[in-house]
Amino acid sequence: MIQPEEQPSGSGAIAPLDATFRQEVERLHQINLYGRWVVLGLLWLTVGCLSLWGLRYPISLLLDYFTWSAVRYGLIFNRLPAIGLLVCIFFALSLLLRQMRFWSFGITPAERQRLEKQVCQIRLQGESHPLWKFVCRKT
Repeated sequence: MIQPEEQPSGSGAIAPLDATFRQEVERLHQINLYGRWVVLGLLWLTVGCLSLWGLRYPISLLLDYFTWSAVRYGLIFNRLPAIGLLVCIFFALSLLLRQMRFWSFGITPAERQRLEKQVCQIRLQGESHPLWKFVCRKT
């Protein structure tokens, strides 16, 4: 159960936090991070593989005669596989940039506040929440 000093006040700010709550916020952050990497892996295993399969003929031509115009026309005339491949590449780049920003600067205050609110919701819902056993476990 949430202690009164941990509940959000009317202004949306969180009162001083105890060590357990901070650990739960960090665990939720790690779960979010691992979830993003799992989604990226699944995206590459499904959309990425299908896109590369759709581009197998232009890729075979590029292996023999590489020119930038061949890359351009290979992507223009195979729009759906090209879009799928670009989605995979941009998702991977955005995840890598987000990870580097976290390593460099830490969690932003807005993201920390969002995670704190989410931990409060998980605590309020209790064991029926799907993330309860991962976030609020006893160490």
